[in-house]
Amino acid sequence: SGGSGVNMNSFALKVDSTTVASSAYTKTVITNGVKVTYTPAALADGSHTITVNCSDNDGNAANTATSTFIVDTVPPTLNLTAPQEGATLNSSIVTVTGTTNDATSSTVTVKITVNGTDQGSVTVATNGSFSREVTLAEGSNSIVVTATDAAGKASVVSRTVNLDTSAPVIQSASVSPNPVNTGATMIITVVIE
Repeated sequence: SGGSGVNMNSFALKVDSTTVASSAYTKTVITNGVKVTYTPAALADGSHTITVNCSDNDGNAANTATSTFIVDTVPPTLNLTAPQEGATLNSSIVTVTGTTNDATSSTVTVKITVNGTDQGSVTVATNGSFSREVTLAEGSNSIVVTATDAAGKASVVSRTVNLDTSAPVIQSASVSPNPVNTGATMIITVVIE
């Protein structure tokens, strides 16, 4: 407080190693200083650094300020290894397994739903692998896996699997004629439902 004010002619803003032209940012006078707003053109995915320098009207230089940020426009990869699309299973418990990764903004979180119901916490290992046992209902089941990176970008993979725990019922088995002579023709009839 009580200083000579910011000398805006000394203000320098760099994004990575490129100096930003003064015409590209806006300056707003605020109490005891100046607020600078800048919206950069599209930046490549990855890490970037902003560097700011300035001095006051008496020539006193401020300490350089830097801030690092990450641009992430790409959702994480997501691969499901099990269960396979269209599988028919005979156990209500199935393990959903897969891998996910995001080169720009880890960590990735994984959410699994079965028929719209969240299946709870899913642990993603440091190598991106995950597995979670889920419970299926009899008939058709929709499994949806969503991987979301730290920037909020998401990838979704869906699988439809069927649970069939109904064993076939053998209604009857018969041989005609009975008894049968060796070498003679016989008919075996089996009725299965």
